[in-house]
Parts: sequence; structure tokens; C-alpha cells
Amino acid sequence: MNSADGARLSGLTIAVLATNGVEEVELVEPRQALEQEGATVRLISLEPGEIQAMEKDVHAAGKYTVDRVVAHVSPEEFDGLVLPGGTTNPDQLRQDGKAVAFVRDFVESGRPVGVICHGPWTLVEADVVRDRTLTSYPSVRTDIRNAGGNVVDQAVVVDRNLVSSRNPGDLPAFCNALIDLFASHRAN
Repeated sequence: MNSADGARLSGLTIAVLATNGVEEVELVEPRQALEQEGATVRLISLEPGEIQAMEKDVHAAGKYTVDRVVAHVSPEEFDGLVLPGGTTNPDQLRQDGKAVAFVRDFVESGRPVGVICHGPWTLVEADVVRDRTLTSYPSVRTDIRNAGGNVVDQAVVVDRNLVSSRNPGDLPAFCNALIDLFASHRAN
């Protein structure tokens, strides 16, 4: 994933918004890819402490230390945002008004956002998918359509400042597209 010209994201700070139930691989792989390109990645969550990641929604995986609480951050502090999936993670996030407002403000600011699997549930709740094209896990697609979004079944979809993927199998393509999107917004 390292580019020929070095750390393409050096100096950028990226937020990953997640809580208990996050799909571990969708948290870990994008974070590692971004850090390998020089970004500083901060885990933002609903409460301080640690979050419990899961494997395939039902098997407890690792625990991850929260860097900041979403109630105490603003989009202006970050150059990009990643919304990993797992079913319970975005379901909890979309019920938290501060998390929804943070995501809405982030998308509307024009800063780049990456979302994978069930992650678009939070985008739907933030009402930022209208007239946007994205992909997701199959069970989320009706929600996206009902919120006015266009859904396609592709490994990666880029629509302006939003990059989306379907599932953990898409992670290599998702991570590459995420790095490209964040790097291109850096240049703007």
C-alpha cells in the first residue's frame, strides 16, 4: 500500500468513528493502511475507555483504546473520516445525536469520508445520502434507497468526497481508494 513517493498522507489526522460491536478487520485494516501512508489516526467513540471489536458480529475480538469522545470533537479537527461496519456498531452510532451530527457536519464540510459494510446506516441517519451513489452490505441497501441514495453493487464506489465498499472482502480495494481520496483532497 505504500506509494512510490513516500507517505502520501503525512501530516493528516483521520478520525475513525466506532463503538462496541465494530467489525475488527474493518477497523484495523483501514487504520493500518492510513498509518502506513503517514496519517495520524484517532479512534473516536461514544464514551472514553475501550471498545469491544467483533469478528463476524458474534465472536469477541480485540479491544481498542478510544482516543477521543465524539461529544468533544468537531470535523474541523480532522482531515478525513472512516466509518467501519459490523451491525451493532453503526446501529449504536445512529442512535447517538452527537455522533449523527458529527457525521452530518463532516460530510457536508466536503472533507473525505470512507464507509464500509453496515457503516452507511450512520450516513442514512445523518440524511447525507440523498442523490449520492454508494455501495454497502446488501441488507443496508434498501435503507440507502429509502433515504434518496443510489446503490450499486461494486467493490468500491467514489462519489465526490465519499468512498464506500460492501464488506471485508473489499478491504484491499477500499483501503487503496481511501488513501487516493484522502490524498486528492489534501491536494485541493
